[in-house]
Amino acid sequence: MITTEPNMTNLFLQLGLDAGEADIADFILRHQLASDVKVTQAPFWNDGQRHFLSEALKRDADWAPIVDELNTALHADADTQASVL
Repeated sequence: MITTEPNMTNLFLQLGLDAGEADIADFILRHQLASDVKVTQAPFWNDGQRHFLSEALKRDADWAPIVDELNTALHADADTQASVL
């Protein structure tokens, strides 16, 4: 059971990342993923981060919607390119 409200700020804290609004926006901007790269397979995660994200999605945990939101944000450039083609 989690005791922290699942939101983007707390997800970044769970992942051990800077969690200010500007920090999150900068991270997302600098870590855009190609459309064929799953969020859980991104090369910038360490093993613990990757495990947390994978388990959140696999178990459809309270964190899953926030991980999905992060996934969408990290694929924004790829999605934009696909819609132009």
